Amino acid sequence: MFRTVLKSLAVLATISLASPLFAQTTTPPVSAATQPSVMQAPTPSTPAAAPSAMAPTPSDAAKAAKPVAAAAIHDLSPWSMFKNADIIVQAVMLGLAFASLVTWTVAIAKTLELSWSMRRLRSALRRIAESRSLSEAQIALGGKDTVLTSFLAAAMKEGRMSAGISSDSGIKERAASSFSEITRAEGRRIRIGMGALATIGATSPFVGLFGTVWGIMNSFIGISKSQTTNLAVVAPGIAEALLATAIGLVAAIPAVIIYNHFSRVTKGYLELVGRASGAAGRLLSRDLDRTHGSLHSHSRAAAE
Repeated sequence: MFRTVLKSLAVLATISLASPLFAQTTTPPVSAATQPSVMQAPTPSTPAAAPSAMAPTPSDAAKAAKPVAAAAIHDLSPWSMFKNADIIVQAVMLGLAFASLVTWTVAIAKTLELSWSMRRLRSALRRIAESRSLSEAQIALGGKDTVLTSFLAAAMKEGRMSAGISSDSGIKERAASSFSEITRAEGRRIRIGMGALATIGATSPFVGLFGTVWGIMNSFIGISKSQTTNLAVVAPGIAEALLATAIGLVAAIPAVIIYNHFSRVTKGYLELVGRASGAAGRLLSRDLDRTHGSLHSHSRAAAE
């Protein structure tokens, strides 16, 4: 009985001691709404301070905007580069532009001259194709002024001045000498302007290169004064200098092409001049043979 009472008291004591612990472990969590709001100051080591440290300062933003603003100032169109170039580079560009103008002026003038001369000379050769003497050839030409007219006039002049001379070979030799002089004079006349094309084609690239070297030298001087190698500062001066080389090539390439073209056309025209010289020589030879034949017939008739 006593043991039973002791066991009962022990069980009650155990229950009374375990009830506070059970109450602490089974207490429901307090919600965030019921908790008191406590403001905690962030420590220097919190991550919130990192973004503020990485944000660019106003001075850094201004420095980053300077190259963009400097690049926006320069207009790299050809006209603006010409206006902003050095006076020596501008003079080189103007000289090359004038040379290009001369090239195209000579090209147009020589095209008209050569086409007109070749057409007239071919027409004159067709007109005298059936002529039997120098006088008939002159009548067939009708007073048209061509190089063939000069050949015929020289042949008739030599025939008049050699009247009474029985040596036909001497007359033909002197006439051939006159024909050679006329041919050389015609060659010099038809080549007028070709020397300008050759000079422009040979010297324009070097003149443009001189302007480029001068402009780049000034650009490097500007770099040393500004003490910066920023591309926005360096590029405009170098582009202005290279424009001189570009204009030099624009002047030189057409000049070389046009010169080669006119060299071929001039050669063809001088071949026509040679044909005209041969035609005049043949007419002179016929006149001489005809004259001597008539003299022999008269002498035979007189002897009979």
